[in-house]
Amino acid sequence: MGSPPYEGAIVDLDGTVYLGDSLISGADRGVAALRESGAAVLFVTNKAIERRAVYRDKLGKLGVPARTEDVMTSSAMAGSYLAEHHPRARVFVVGETPLRRELADHDVRLTDDPDEAAVLLASMDRQFDYDRLTDALHAMDDDTVFLATNPDRTCPTENGEIPDCGAMVGAIEGATGHELHGVLGKPSQTAIDAASTALGVASERCLVVGDRLETDVRMGNRAGMTTVLVLTGVTDRKTLERSSIRPDHVVDSLADVGEVLSA
Repeated sequence: MGSPPYEGAIVDLDGTVYLGDSLISGADRGVAALRESGAAVLFVTNKAIERRAVYRDKLGKLGVPARTEDVMTSSAMAGSYLAEHHPRARVFVVGETPLRRELADHDVRLTDDPDEAAVLLASMDRQFDYDRLTDALHAMDDDTVFLATNPDRTCPTENGEIPDCGAMVGAIEGATGHELHGVLGKPSQTAIDAASTALGVASERCLVVGDRLETDVRMGNRAGMTTVLVLTGVTDRKTLERSSIRPDHVVDSLADVGEVLSA
């Protein structure tokens, strides 16, 4: 019996496995097909508004069994990165409570005082307001490291797209005149390294499945992975035609990933 075509699969969540609280039709069968082919599946999300266990439980309720270690979030990537590269820095966060808790679990030194900030970390924040933007303005100076959990402008839901981290970053850049120094989630090298380490699979033996060209597909292309775009989230065929980012495969949904496995 030959070896499986892919030893690992990185699978996005929002717009790929589910929209809001609803499973995308056939996504459970797609994940099962990946696992039955011999691929280890790692769910990787750029959303930093919940802990990994919450995503694990949500997947289970939707009929997609997963362990906590099968889920990776941009908040966990941020925690690992900051603990390694800025271990003594005071970090000011524009983001929600689960992100702060994840960072605290990595022993990142958080501060609510903008004047103490050596690092400003921006993320999706559904309570973002003028006061928070003013705090970010005061946290920023020429020496402040400005990072984001992810670059996504929007997040797909069952009721349409909603603003994501990119909207917070844009507001902060506009107010401060400082540009973002780096992103820690997809499609960054930080995310590539974290996912590859978690899977223990060489990049060329890994599949990436997602709905967003500029994060999922770009990350896979950078890493030399096989990329699969699904059309159930933010990207449609018109957007694909206009983009310079090219996936290796395009399928209607995760339910059709078997076409790639048998190609």
